[in-house]
Amino acid sequence: MTPEQLKASILQYAMEGKLVKQDSNDEPASILLEKIKAEKEKLVKEGKIKKSKKLHAIEEDEKPFDIPDSWEWVRLEGLATFINGFAYKSKNYVKISKNQVIRLGNVKNNRLLVSAKPVYIDDEYAESTSQYRILDNDILFTMTGTRKKRDYFFTLIVKQKDLNSNRMFLNQRVGCLRYILCDPDWLNYILKSPLILDEVFENETGTANQGNIGSTKTMGILIPLPPLEEQKRIVAKIEKLMPLVDKYAEAYNRLKKIDDEFDDRLKQSILQYSMEGKLVKQNPDDEPASVLLEKIKTEKEKLIQEGKIKKTKKLPEITDEEKPFDIPDGWKWVRIKEIGYLQTGTTPSIGKNNYLGNYIPFIKPGDIYEDRINYKNQALSEKGLKNGRLIEKHSILTVCIGSIGKSYVTDRPVSCNQQINTITPLQHVYYKYILACINSRIVQQSLWKKASKTTLPIVNRTKLSSIVIPLPPLEEQKRIVAKIEKLDYLINQL
Repeated sequence: MTPEQLKASILQYAMEGKLVKQDSNDEPASILLEKIKAEKEKLVKEGKIKKSKKLHAIEEDEKPFDIPDSWEWVRLEGLATFINGFAYKSKNYVKISKNQVIRLGNVKNNRLLVSAKPVYIDDEYAESTSQYRILDNDILFTMTGTRKKRDYFFTLIVKQKDLNSNRMFLNQRVGCLRYILCDPDWLNYILKSPLILDEVFENETGTANQGNIGSTKTMGILIPLPPLEEQKRIVAKIEKLMPLVDKYAEAYNRLKKIDDEFDDRLKQSILQYSMEGKLVKQNPDDEPASVLLEKIKTEKEKLIQEGKIKKTKKLPEITDEEKPFDIPDGWKWVRIKEIGYLQTGTTPSIGKNNYLGNYIPFIKPGDIYEDRINYKNQALSEKGLKNGRLIEKHSILTVCIGSIGKSYVTDRPVSCNQQINTITPLQHVYYKYILACINSRIVQQSLWKKASKTTLPIVNRTKLSSIVIPLPPLEEQKRIVAKIEKLDYLINQL
């Protein structure tokens, strides 16, 4: 159960009369309603509130659950008076005064954020709109937010301490419940219960993006009313339980963090074991990596002679300091440049010259995910590809600017932009094994260490090519990848 679900359960129990015991000595809610009726008539005579229309009778099929015998069902408008906010004009705001206008952004659940983009009005404007001044024990609630998101109907009780520094005035779309003829703390909690929220948002109106709730529907919602003394016991119980829920939330969030990180840590451990030669057994019959490197060298020379790749400078020898751990005897430490050829993407002038089309996918960093590449976002025409750069199938695309190191392998020829470096392994190297190395924490850390120390980190092709990885025999590379894929499947099943 999440902390939010636990809070919701407590509030639902409170609404159903199951949170505290009933006391037969409590004055029943039916008598409380008579007192509320008398108090409202008194307020009408004093001119403090207007006479309201007769409340709609509550039908049996409207009652969502049974309540204790001493309770009564009542509509919200039977417990409080609604006051709408005023459309204060921004042109009349002043830099500072003792009169603050409370807007939607200032009202959160049980928090009045007076310092959140405060706006003020002068004394004259405040005096002319004094009927919208906020008073002690008013319950404020927000009436506008994002449609279908339930990111509003936040409620809070205004306390005298909130009013000590400034006089406060109610802006439009901030509703106010006043002359609350029950325990305001109890009502504030009940308005946050799942049942009430469901009914409030069932009547949501608005545009595609903006959601609104109206006063008529809101004031017509049903509230299960306990005796006044039981309301106070419910509040005391909730306030005793909520700190415990907060402690539960801390423990829950710590556990969730551990749980969320478990898969990644386990996968990283598997990759680390694979790079150290501990994931699968070595086979003495495998052709050693030293022979494999000779074949790679021969293949590279052939590609250079054919003009398919350019001859590059000789790489520096790998020092002992660059080798982070020991590897099996049949393995070799290599730089990435030794086992393939690298390119950096390029972007043709997409907006003109008919470079867009459906000839070949054009990949950008946002198209690269940890388990796939999105090939459908954009594509080049044949003319566009001539002004771009072809990347062969089974090449590894790795982001080199910003989110550096984010990588995946292609299953088809593509082109990509200049924010991506590519590694095309030669035929004597298993491309999936190289991807596993790139995704390992030790290589990712090396990439970040080599990144330029600018606002936007960058790893150029030269720095990527110098990264050191352990190279097993080709057959062992394949066994390692098969074991990684099998374990990944099991982890995902968990």
